[in-house]
Amino acid sequence: MAPPPLTLYVAASLALIATPGQDMLYVVSRSLAQGRLAGVCSALGVSIGILVHTALAALGVAALLRASPALFLALRLAGAAYLVALGVRMLVSPPRFDPAHRAAPLPFALLVRQGIVSNVMNPKIAVFFVAFLPQFVDPGAAHPTRELVLLGALYAALAFPVKAAVGIAAGAFGERLGRSRSALAWLNRAGAAVLIALGVRLATGGR
Repeated sequence: MAPPPLTLYVAASLALIATPGQDMLYVVSRSLAQGRLAGVCSALGVSIGILVHTALAALGVAALLRASPALFLALRLAGAAYLVALGVRMLVSPPRFDPAHRAAPLPFALLVRQGIVSNVMNPKIAVFFVAFLPQFVDPGAAHPTRELVLLGALYAALAFPVKAAVGIAAGAFGERLGRSRSALAWLNRAGAAVLIALGVRLATGGR
């Protein structure tokens, strides 16, 4: 049976990307606490992480995670610990207040890196990719692995503008509130709380 057409893949991917999940909440929390550019950098990071998951799926590592409960649990706990650590760091290092220019307190390259790690260390995404992508690959194709990689790259390309737009919107909202010192402090605490909650949910969630 032939795989579903590319248009169906794009529609399904956009629906999944727009669904609130760990990546979306991560981008929103960064945007609220640190502004629009921080949200865009975080969106870029999680989108690059999708490319890593695509490579892992192509190499069969995601299938190994699905088959090994111990490995899956270890990666999940490591990812949860990373998110909690980011949240705690935000709590103990409050952002600088500048009413004229609310710049992100972290370098943008670091925000991109943290977005990548946050995405890559979520084993549920790896398992999702190994289940989702092959449905749209023709098993009779001459190079099915190449098709899988191209589909994953397309997913990442679709994810970035959607998540970046959400980050920009959340960042603009946060920047309005962040004109006061107290509001900025609360936004920073809220972003940290979201990251910690994501880590706890990842640690306690089932397969």
